[in-house]
Amino acid sequence: MTGLIAILTVVLLAVIIVQLARISEIASKIRGEESVRAQVNNRTAFYCLVFMIGFLIFCIVSAWYYKNDMLGYGPHAAASAHGGSLDDMFDITLVFTGIVFVLTHIALFWFPYKYKEDKSRIATFFAHSTTLEIVWTAIPTVVLIFLVVRGLNVWNNAMADIDPEEDYIEIEATGYQFAWDLRYPGNDGKLGTRDYKMINTANNPLGQDWTDEKNHDDFLPTELVLPVGVKVRVRITAKDVLHNFYLPHFRVKMDAVPGLPTYFIFTPIKTTDEYRQELRKYPAYQVPSDPTEPDGPQKWETFNYELACAELCGKGHYSMRRVVRIVEQDEYEEWLSQQSSYYMLNIRYTENDPNLDKLIGLEINQRKQELKSAFDNAVSMGDINTIRLKNVFFETGSASLKNDSKYELDYLAELLSSSEGLKVELSGHTDNTGESEVNMTLSQSRAEAVRDYLIGKGVSADQLSAKGYGDTKPVNSNETEEGRQNNRRSELKIISK
Repeated sequence: MTGLIAILTVVLLAVIIVQLARISEIASKIRGEESVRAQVNNRTAFYCLVFMIGFLIFCIVSAWYYKNDMLGYGPHAAASAHGGSLDDMFDITLVFTGIVFVLTHIALFWFPYKYKEDKSRIATFFAHSTTLEIVWTAIPTVVLIFLVVRGLNVWNNAMADIDPEEDYIEIEATGYQFAWDLRYPGNDGKLGTRDYKMINTANNPLGQDWTDEKNHDDFLPTELVLPVGVKVRVRITAKDVLHNFYLPHFRVKMDAVPGLPTYFIFTPIKTTDEYRQELRKYPAYQVPSDPTEPDGPQKWETFNYELACAELCGKGHYSMRRVVRIVEQDEYEEWLSQQSSYYMLNIRYTENDPNLDKLIGLEINQRKQELKSAFDNAVSMGDINTIRLKNVFFETGSASLKNDSKYELDYLAELLSSSEGLKVELSGHTDNTGESEVNMTLSQSRAEAVRDYLIGKGVSADQLSAKGYGDTKPVNSNETEEGRQNNRRSELKIISK
């Protein structure tokens, strides 16, 4: 019905225009062509003058009214270090183009009014003016040179890549229909390698190469969280079609192109809370965020920075919005501590894990920290004086140490060598599979193997003793495989300090 009304309205307007033209034609025949032409010229000239005044007032008033929301003034000043220079460049360009805009429209509409047809006026014609040509060529040239040189300087500063000696955070954003995959490096500070051939939507959405140790601690959060005052380098790419990584409040905008990685570097200078406090000063944000809840939180309280896609990438384009949180460094560190490695959660010890038969660097480093903490606690506080050696492995039914045992035993040797006078017992334990006498002998041999290894690494033999307990001290039930595995263990017990 609405469409039909619109069509009928257009048809009616066309009919009215045609009829007015006919009336004008008939009137001109009655009154005479010259008289009608003079009236039309005067009327058109007056309308041009009125339109010029109204149009320029409308442009200036509307620009002033929307300057905060659309032009980046007021509460929406740039929240990044480079954003201010971009806004300044915009302001300067707006001044020059604004002058040209106003003068052009004055010339366009004032001249028809001033120079409307007048039989008493004689036109002056001239074919050439060197001075005029120099003026209208020189002024735009100088202005453009100024704008271009300043723009190149801002561009070079905004788009300069990271100096390897700088402190920065590198993250990755991968766009696809219709979301973003965000990836952060773990404690190593490095993002692992990727291969598009390895992409699997079920368990490897980014195609990470799990043989690369840098991938083992990378994590994929659901929100973009960054510390204030720290330079951030964002790797930007896409899986399917063209997307655009857009952080409007930080003046960050870069295409995400399939097969052609891009990047952007910026430094946040306002936390989310600080930006909210800026908004709080403006009446437009001192209203309920949800009009249906007048007593609910105000607009400034619910504000969040956002990551959006600024490319029309499909009908679900709108759903690519992500919340961005800028926080203080301590809050960022706390957030990091709550994140978990994608590899450790979803890949480790599954059929997709290429490292099933060996320890990985992440586990080795974590175990070092855990062992150091347990050892220091046992030595200084003494509330727990037995430490389980979790990464000491033996060949099945043998006292031969596996190669992966060296990581834990080498570090244990360092700890013992630095603790003179400390005496410990190295104990071996088995499950109840097989004969007890055999298990006792095996556990003794394994305890001695650990002792001999540590002595070989420089630990004094006077500090070490070895004892096998067989299956006499289980820590779990031997009724399950998991329980039996826990009972097969090596331990260190502090005897004296």
